[in-house]
Amino acid sequence: MGGVVSRRGFLAGAIGLAAAGEALPRIGGDLPAGAPDLTLPAENLKAVLRVQGSLVEEDVPWWYDGTIFGIVGEGQPRPLVKFEGMELYWVRHLDNGEFELIGNTCTFFRDVDTGKMIDVFKNPFTGETNEVKPAVQGGGPGRGFNYSVRGIRPTPFLGQMPEKPLILDWSFARDMVWLHNQTAYPPGMPPPRAQRQSMFVPVDQFSDPDIPNLPTVFSSTVFMPWLKWMNMGDRPGHVIWHASGVKLQSIDGLPAEYRERAEREYPQYLTADPAAREKWMKPTYD
Repeated sequence: MGGVVSRRGFLAGAIGLAAAGEALPRIGGDLPAGAPDLTLPAENLKAVLRVQGSLVEEDVPWWYDGTIFGIVGEGQPRPLVKFEGMELYWVRHLDNGEFELIGNTCTFFRDVDTGKMIDVFKNPFTGETNEVKPAVQGGGPGRGFNYSVRGIRPTPFLGQMPEKPLILDWSFARDMVWLHNQTAYPPGMPPPRAQRQSMFVPVDQFSDPDIPNLPTVFSSTVFMPWLKWMNMGDRPGHVIWHASGVKLQSIDGLPAEYRERAEREYPQYLTADPAAREKWMKPTYD
């Protein structure tokens, strides 16, 4: 993947792409010697797949935790619950040279003060006690995200979302490289709906083409409507998820309490291998 590219060579390639009307990657900082040639769309695509998933068809688990904040009207954000979860990815190689990222999500909620896992939630906005439902969903082949040099889009909506050149936002400093990325949501979903994440990788491993699955850490912020189980009705406002986490070598790296509950309640979500699943479950939350 790639090869040595100098700052001068990168700029020359960028100028050539611009003259041809092609989209350019966004580079912050100084591009180090030995980094992949991110002026090449195919190399840019491989880079994001290595950072987020793997170029090998294999389970790629992530573990994360964070806090959900609620905002009513123009009020101050208020921490409501903490959460802990896993996303498990599988990158399918398609016959047309494109890729599809499929996977599962399984998130449990915790008390914002004690940190203990919770089954009920005392809603400070309504005064009600709500039953807490884990956030779980899974998507198999044809229900993930299509990755190509023409952008990243939800597979079921390829015909409804326009192609856009894959423009990625990379930054280099010290011994690290990070990618700023955002999720492309299907049309018609209720607002607000946005996710922005930053994923960090050691630059020496990023520059090694023989590593298909990079040891990434991340932080992200997600804007969403009220969770259904909060029973907020038509109250103006929304929630903000703030999460940080790490890509694991396997599910053996999951914290013991989380893994025990996931194995007990949602064992089907502990692999994203299409061959290991008889069917793919529909989301249980918005």
